[in-house]
Amino acid sequence: MPISPRRHVFFISDHTGITAETLGRSLLSQFDHIDFVRTTLPFIDNGEKLAHALERIRAAAEEDDARPIVVSSLTQPELRARLAEAPALVLDVFDHFLPPLEEELGLTPARAVGRLHGVDHAYGRRIEAVNFALAHDDGLGTQLAEADIVLVGVSRCGKTPTCLYLALQYGLKAANHPLTEEDFDRGRLPPAVMAQRGKLFGLSISPQRLHEIREERRPGSRYAELATCQREVRAAEVLFQRHGIPFLDTTHMSVEEIASTIVHRQGLTPRL
Repeated sequence: MPISPRRHVFFISDHTGITAETLGRSLLSQFDHIDFVRTTLPFIDNGEKLAHALERIRAAAEEDDARPIVVSSLTQPELRARLAEAPALVLDVFDHFLPPLEEELGLTPARAVGRLHGVDHAYGRRIEAVNFALAHDDGLGTQLAEADIVLVGVSRCGKTPTCLYLALQYGLKAANHPLTEEDFDRGRLPPAVMAQRGKLFGLSISPQRLHEIREERRPGSRYAELATCQREVRAAEVLFQRHGIPFLDTTHMSVEEIASTIVHRQGLTPRL
């Protein structure tokens, strides 16, 4: 079948859809020449809901004149069997991985809905980490000693989303400090931040990309001018190098990649 430049992709789950979507997006990222139209259909936990999902899949097949791609994490055997008959390429997460695990372990899987994302002790750690990140965003908060990592960088370089991802995905307490003109004039960070020297990690970004991001937020402002962005990025990297703060260029990286790289380079242990 010839490859269409446009393909519908459905992430289907009987719970939140996070597992199917995460795996599916990772796979699709390897095919950047295709225009994927992504749809997540969570909580498909009975026949009626699945019937509606199948209607959408059939409609997409007719619209594109090509089979949609379905990434499924359904656990109920009868729903999985019905989905397998859809006019689509169905990638069943459990069908690929459970059988060999079942054989290796000599056990029958529980097939419980939503087990991966249930409320347990790890969930409590996750919420605690998120609350910490929000309380210590953009230089707020005073409990930096409790942080696992403190991100430092100019405004709009990705500190806040990275802190939240570190909290949600790894259960890590992440704070961040935005570099200001005062920091650049002094040539050093505030004492409270420098006291956490071993936890500091810098984020940098290309001035052009920073200019584009800031222009969307505050168009025509001095804050968004390319010259301002060039000066701030240059000053930030000088400061990182002066104090031996490891840093990362985030220009072409997703939040997931930034967070994973930080965890690896800093040797952080996930708390989930």
